[in-house]
Amino acid sequence: MDEHVPLARIQLLLRSVALALIALSLSPRTVAAKPQFAAMFVFGDSLIDPGNNNDLNSLAKANYVPYGVDFNGGVPTGRFCNGKTIIDYLGDLLELPLLPPYTSSSSGNIVGGVNYASAAAGILEETGQNLGERFTLSEQVQNFDNTLNQLKGQMNEQELSHYLASSLVVMILGSNDYINNYLQPSFYTTSYFYTPEDYADLLIQRYRRQILVLQSLGTRKFFLGGIGPLGCIPNQLATGLSSPGKCVSFVNDYVGMFNVRLRSLVDQFNRDYKGSIFVYGNTFAALGDIIRNASTYGLTVTDRGCCGIGRNQGQITCLPFSSPCTNRSQYIFWDAFHPTAIVNQILASKAYGGTTSDCYPMNVQQMAQI
Repeated sequence: MDEHVPLARIQLLLRSVALALIALSLSPRTVAAKPQFAAMFVFGDSLIDPGNNNDLNSLAKANYVPYGVDFNGGVPTGRFCNGKTIIDYLGDLLELPLLPPYTSSSSGNIVGGVNYASAAAGILEETGQNLGERFTLSEQVQNFDNTLNQLKGQMNEQELSHYLASSLVVMILGSNDYINNYLQPSFYTTSYFYTPEDYADLLIQRYRRQILVLQSLGTRKFFLGGIGPLGCIPNQLATGLSSPGKCVSFVNDYVGMFNVRLRSLVDQFNRDYKGSIFVYGNTFAALGDIIRNASTYGLTVTDRGCCGIGRNQGQITCLPFSSPCTNRSQYIFWDAFHPTAIVNQILASKAYGGTTSDCYPMNVQQMAQI
């Protein structure tokens, strides 16, 4: 170095180099984390609908404020929540991109997966018909087949086979088969013809059929979410069929029958299909724990929706342009039927890394490592 260079200039140069090195060390990594699954394909109802119902002739829509007040800059997308759904948070944990709804997937990148969930949909074809158009489970499965035709144009047969076997299928259905079918005798006759036990058997029989269609198409890893404690949601509390502070016990008993059968189905599938993995997500226990031990999770309001009208703010969903509560992070329920984003985040964490009381026989993170 030239001995005639002023000391102050040398110090300034060294300081600039140091600052540059610090900035480099703090800059985001240019290589994104590798996703834990090749993709995620999602089938379900309004709990995880990302906006597939937006353009349908349906009463089951959430593409208006205050829905989405805490998501995407406050612009409603069709999610039945103030923010992210369980699927959004699970995707974050798996390092997957935000999944496009099926209705917009034809023009977008589908390699990371697609969400086919549709509000009011159920396992049975007729479920939710009182609310108008929706993609039933069988239609969602057909839509997945349509996606496969798109993917066949992007991969050869061997690549597609490996891709599907390395992907995660998430299915969260059944709630509407009760609240928008069996528990509405004025619209549906199922409760006249089926005992609760027989109805649960019927649902599992139909569910089994569609799951195996997906398996026959090449998917191998399944997360099957059980039904949550519907007797504790504001919509059911608003019926007055329970004493104050109590859930509607017979409704929880009904969905419990379905959940027991779903867990048994997982055992049967894991025995019969050795090259596949099936996991039961115990939503009933997970959400039940949040309700019973709300303060442990930093929650204070357990029995009414943050927005909605009627008894316990729980008879219907949010009205357009209505004002929701301001302390949303303290509420378990966003509206009459759906959890808040904070609860969705907790449920996603339980699905991803929970114990066998949350996920049986393993959690999603463990499934990703197989």
